[in-house]
Amino acid sequence: MQDPSPRKRPIVEVRGLRKEYPLGDETVVALKHIDLSIMRGEICCIFGTSGSGKSTLLNQLAGMEKPTRGEVRIGGALISRMSEEQLAAFRQRHLGFVFQSYNLLPSLTAAENVAMPLLFRGVPPAQRDAAARAMLKRVGLGHRMDHYPAQMSGGQQQRAGIARAFLARPDVVFADEPTGNLDSRTTVEVMEMICGFARDFHQTIILVTHDPEMARYADRIVTLIDGQIVREDVKQRSVQ
Repeated sequence: MQDPSPRKRPIVEVRGLRKEYPLGDETVVALKHIDLSIMRGEICCIFGTSGSGKSTLLNQLAGMEKPTRGEVRIGGALISRMSEEQLAAFRQRHLGFVFQSYNLLPSLTAAENVAMPLLFRGVPPAQRDAAARAMLKRVGLGHRMDHYPAQMSGGQQQRAGIARAFLARPDVVFADEPTGNLDSRTTVEVMEMICGFARDFHQTIILVTHDPEMARYADRIVTLIDGQIVREDVKQRSVQ
């Protein structure tokens, strides 16, 4: 029988997740035992101070590292058991990323940077260029399409990064300290932009931050201390 409420099912499911790193003769436990479900369309904030394990958890959720134990599923796909080749294809098809350091390629224009996800999907050049330019207009960079990263401010580069992350409508977008290099005014603009895209496209956002102010944008707030979840708060909102 078909599930009448697919939006009620988690898009991200983590069960019994543990991550250890060898350090000389010792073993560092970065994540102890993580169980977590994130619903489709939610903005989830993973909050913690330096050393709490939040970056390690991000790497696990995005398939950047293999867990020591446990499993991670995204959209039902068991990504923690995928090969590197399978993971690369999965990320290109289903995941988007917004980075603190923008991660724009310096030799490409804003339009060329934003179009990259469609290049990986084999979209013809004219089609991906048109889509990238339309998205840049949407984020207020219509006058910067042919500029290189070095010709743009930090806020403008982050807007281009957001346009790139959302262009191909991925199921999940990871935002790793996306406002860490921005002033307070630009921070608000960037977060409202990220949340606006998430609402418009019914996408899931996983926001990793040490800044408690970022939590106010989230539907689900997961607090980590010493590699384990110590608190999880969920705000009630209607999903259209």
